[in-house]
Amino acid sequence: MTQCAGVGIHSAHPPTRRSTDYSQVVPGAALSDDDVERFIGDGVVLLRGAFPRELADECRQLLWAATGCDEHDRSTWTLPVIRIGGRADPPFAAAINTQRLHSAFDQLAGPGRWVPRSGIGTFPIRFPVDEAPGDDGWHIESTGADATGNPTVDPASRERLLLLLFLFSDVGTDDAPTRLRLGSHLHGARLLFKEAKPTDFFRAARELDSETQHLPEAVATGGAGDVWLCHPFVVHAAQRHRGGRVKFMAQPPLGGVYPIDPTRASADRSPVEEAVHRALSH
Repeated sequence: MTQCAGVGIHSAHPPTRRSTDYSQVVPGAALSDDDVERFIGDGVVLLRGAFPRELADECRQLLWAATGCDEHDRSTWTLPVIRIGGRADPPFAAAINTQRLHSAFDQLAGPGRWVPRSGIGTFPIRFPVDEAPGDDGWHIESTGADATGNPTVDPASRERLLLLLFLFSDVGTDDAPTRLRLGSHLHGARLLFKEAKPTDFFRAARELDSETQHLPEAVATGGAGDVWLCHPFVVHAAQRHRGGRVKFMAQPPLGGVYPIDPTRASADRSPVEEAVHRALSH
């Protein structure tokens, strides 16, 4: 299995040119056309410097306080992961509302098709302790629940046009970076659209884990202020922390004004929808 990180990521699907030039469609585009094509093929793209490192530092101090742990006393680091809910403090609101991020959202989800956010969450904060995290199975994110409360995954995915991985600390290969299977979103799209209705989360996770084990793997490393932009159907997993510094990350969804519709005319399909269209065409 190939692991790749940061700008060294090796695309599982080399970029092909679409008729739509997204660097021209979106003024001051954050992503190149090749970035967008790799997102369509791989399901992930790294946006470096998505928000200022100074904001990341400020947010990280607020998160330290929320953990109840002492940054300078490792004896207080007793759990492998502490989860903190959404935060809308001014630094968090500023971090998710930079012009650079909004440009990338327009490029991938489509201008006017995503719902602005006033905050960020949730935060799975991972500590370097000798204990399995217990949440490291391969899956795609749930987008709802059935009548009994069991989580489901909806092909329309209006709740999540993009899965966003916000790095609030520097994350290296030993710092429990999220694992991402490149091209797995194509398998996810085929499974969900074949069902054509919300699918049981756990069944989807089992089937997609089995179907995508052969795919190349990337790890979501980067610097504080970087954001990984992921297709909502990407198969991903947490992992045990093997480093020495605490990892601060958030994984908010970017909601949609409209559901994913791969039947739109080619020129009108967003890259999120284009990936699903290609998956269903093969």
